[in-house]
Amino acid sequence: MWLSWLNGLLICAGLIVAIGAQNAFVLQQGLRRQHAWLVAGVCALCDWLLVGLGVLGLGALIARQEALMEVARWAGAGFLAWQAWLALRRACARHALMAGGRHQASWRGALAATLAVTLLNPQVYLETVVLLGAIGAVQPSPWGFFVGAAMASFGWFFGLVAAAGWLAPRLASQRVWRAIDLVIGVILAWVAWRLASGAMMP
Repeated sequence: MWLSWLNGLLICAGLIVAIGAQNAFVLQQGLRRQHAWLVAGVCALCDWLLVGLGVLGLGALIARQEALMEVARWAGAGFLAWQAWLALRRACARHALMAGGRHQASWRGALAATLAVTLLNPQVYLETVVLLGAIGAVQPSPWGFFVGAAMASFGWFFGLVAAAGWLAPRLASQRVWRAIDLVIGVILAWVAWRLASGAMMP
């Protein structure tokens, strides 16, 4: 069981640590202190659920649903492009949004945006349900693999928010915040383009 747990921990960590749309969104919410712990929890719970479904054998079924994956691809690309535009607009604004600024999105808005950036990205299903699910299903202890993967996901997202919370009050310059928004906007736009072009599809 311990070997399966270690495999789940390391493989999941290797997949989620790369900066992508979901990580950029979590980091943005953490830096701006906008329901960051809720966002991290929802991301981790989604990973937990999707990896569990994959281990139970749903991965092969999802991979065969080409129409569903196509809808998710275009919806995800559109949503990420919109988020990129918002970030780039903030980067060009005369008064950049600062940490703990006056504008605070509602928790419902943050929840909806988190679910969208997580579940409208076909790569999430390919990595969690299909890839991790297939690897976990052949482990000596599939549930040990599942627990390890879940721990990696929870540790990463909550750690990302904690690090952002520590950094936020130390980033007092509007120039720094414009640079952060610029980087986030470019990352989101790049992922949106890769989704739309099919580069992230199998």
